[in-house]
Amino acid sequence: QVQLVESGGGLVQPGGSLRLSCAASGIPFDRYLVAWYRQAPGKQRELVADITSGMMENYADSVRGRFTISRHNAENRVYLRMNSLKPEDTAVYYCNARNGPINYWGQGTQVTVSS
Repeated sequence: QVQLVESGGGLVQPGGSLRLSCAASGIPFDRYLVAWYRQAPGKQRELVADITSGMMENYADSVRGRFTISRHNAENRVYLRMNSLKPEDTAVYYCNARNGPINYWGQGTQVTVSS
C-alpha cells in the first residue's frame, strides 16, 4: 500500500519559518519525481516545488529564494523548508510522487501564516 504522510504544518507569524516533511512508503522512492503542491481556499492547487531523483530542483516564482525542497532517498523522505513566510503562503500543502502516469498524493498539512 502506497502512503505519503505529511507533517510539520501549523500556525506561524509573517516572516517566520516552517519545515514540512513527507514520508513515503510502498514505492521505489528514488525512481519518483517528488513535489510539494498547495491549495488555498477558493483557489486551484498549484505546484510549489519539485525535485528529481537526480536532485534537480524547480520552484514556483512566488516561492523562489524563500523555500527549499530537498529529499533523502535512503529515508524515503522529502522536505520543504519555508522561510520568510507571507500571509499569501497560507494553504494546505500536499506531497506528491510521480513516475510517468503513476501519481500519488498525501492527505495534506495546513500552513497558516498570520499575526
